[in-house]
Amino acid sequence: MIWCILIVGILLPQSLAHPGFFTSIGQMTDLIHTEKDLVTSLKDYIKAEEDKLEQIKKWAEKLDRLTSTATKDPEGFVGHPVNAFKLMKRLNTEWSELENLVLKDMSDVFISNLTIQRQYFPNDEDQVGAAKALLRLQDTYNLDTDTISKGNLPGVKHKSFLTAEDCFELGKVAYTEADYYHTELWMEQALRQLDEGEVSTIDKVSVLDYLSYAVYQQGDLDKALLLTKKLLELDPEHQRANGNLKYFEYIMAKEKDVNKSASDDQSDQKTTPKKKGTAVDYLPERQKYEMLCRGEGIKMTPRRQKKLFCRYHDGNRNPKFILAPAKQEDEWDKPRIIRFHDIISDAEIEIVKDLAKPRLSRATVHDPETGKLTTAQYRVSKSAWLSGYENPVVSRINMRIQDLTGLDVSTAEELQVGNHIILKSFLHFKRCFRGDFLTMNRQSSICIIVWDHKK
Repeated sequence: MIWCILIVGILLPQSLAHPGFFTSIGQMTDLIHTEKDLVTSLKDYIKAEEDKLEQIKKWAEKLDRLTSTATKDPEGFVGHPVNAFKLMKRLNTEWSELENLVLKDMSDVFISNLTIQRQYFPNDEDQVGAAKALLRLQDTYNLDTDTISKGNLPGVKHKSFLTAEDCFELGKVAYTEADYYHTELWMEQALRQLDEGEVSTIDKVSVLDYLSYAVYQQGDLDKALLLTKKLLELDPEHQRANGNLKYFEYIMAKEKDVNKSASDDQSDQKTTPKKKGTAVDYLPERQKYEMLCRGEGIKMTPRRQKKLFCRYHDGNRNPKFILAPAKQEDEWDKPRIIRFHDIISDAEIEIVKDLAKPRLSRATVHDPETGKLTTAQYRVSKSAWLSGYENPVVSRINMRIQDLTGLDVSTAEELQVGNHIILKSFLHFKRCFRGDFLTMNRQSSICIIVWDHKK
């Protein structure tokens, strides 16, 4: 039997900064505050520079008026003893003070703050991880690049756009992974936005260079040749493109020498829509998983649906739930999945989050070859483990689960707190009850899912 407990809540905030931000939405929230602090510091620096320039400007205006008057009658001007004294004073003292003001570096505070914060910045791995997460989202929900680029994602609150440079960077990430399918999609999107007149730091030549090679790697020589020629129209001296052009033409010439049937077969293959190649971390269950995420999984028949009910559950006459029974809802019949509503308070959630916060680390899996724990691309999340003896709230949650389910927590794993990846974000607490101590097979799992209900 599989049990599932779902509770509405909020996202887990970040733990102490460390590499691996991309594996957890919660651990990126502090980066927002960090960037906000840096913007405030930058604005303070700008204000200090403006104040400094304003002082210099006033001094220049005052001296401009004074020297304009003095140069009209220099002898008469310095003939006045006060003017003579003030001229000596300005040149000996005040101009030195102005020099110090001009040389004063107003950026010290900002640079110091930036240097301190930089140690908490995400690194290249985080940036690549976030890009891969976006590609996974694209595959899982069958989204086209234009939809993502324009920020038209279903259910999002804060719409954001991708520039041509952003699309180019996503294509480069796919390219470095030899994922030429996604390379083509995102380079085409970058090229489309450039063709529409978007001003960007990247140029069409760079985009076409990646795009033509990605297309070639997928076997579409005609399109690769066309794109290469388009590149050479923009940059006739492009060395790699000139080499590729000769190579593509050579390959196509060889193909024309093969027999007619082989040519027909290749022609048929080219008209077949391209399909995404098998991912390096592909799992047989992935297609079913992605279908479930899109709501395309196994559908509940009306006959089976009629057997699902909502009820008040007293934990088999458990004294703790007789007067205040828990709300229980049937989600699925085979395997049996049950949802309990509102069994953990917001205050308890916050305490669990605070306890887990400093312990979050990248989730691992067992390597079937070595038997050791290792990270995996398909499991990108952070998790921590909490014992009942550490805090009465954890112990209370454990006992509540035991009272609701009738399962013995003494045979269960510790309470696992997980914070999940960008674009798939939720916090969950999980307890897995072991049914066999030798094989470590799980008898059931209790998942407490905490979503950001504001989104």
